[in-house]
Amino acid sequence: MLAEKEILHLHQKVISDNDASAFSQLYVAFLPKLLPFAQSIIKNKELSEEIVSDVFIKVWERRERLKDIVNFKLYLYVSTKNTALNYLKRHFRKNVISIDDMNIDLSSATYTPEQILISTELINKINSAISMLPAKCKLIFKLAKEDGLKYNEIAHLLNISIKTIDSQMAIAIKRIAATINFNLEKRYKNNL
Repeated sequence: MLAEKEILHLHQKVISDNDASAFSQLYVAFLPKLLPFAQSIIKNKELSEEIVSDVFIKVWERRERLKDIVNFKLYLYVSTKNTALNYLKRHFRKNVISIDDMNIDLSSATYTPEQILISTELINKINSAISMLPAKCKLIFKLAKEDGLKYNEIAHLLNISIKTIDSQMAIAIKRIAATINFNLEKRYKNNL
């Protein structure tokens, strides 16, 4: 994922220079993050791809009007959420979707070199523990830890309080830690 400075720089190039290359770089950087997010709302891969594409088309078409956007990453997430919800309203007559009903796919996880050094078994246990989290908890965990959104950005995006995010992150970390600790204790006892 691009650093905040790089995002800002590319965003400025798109706005001021109509730089299609900078726009393409933003698209490539955000596509793997926005697709699972859209899919958690729409629950359809093809439609999610369409929704994310629509968001980026609108960004390009309205690039001159995006000068005042301070947090471009949050803007993309909010635009994706709104586009997906508007799609549901138009096509399925669903007015509201609950965070608890979102099914988030965590297969888009990317790992740093340090994380790759962790055994595959432990990574599988962590992913298993994450997949067992309640939907709302899993979504908040993914947005914070995988997508790198700040708590206030998540609160704005999901229309929830920062306290809710704190408590959901605490639940996620506690459950993941309990799973890892249990598995490590089990391995240790088996090796005795």
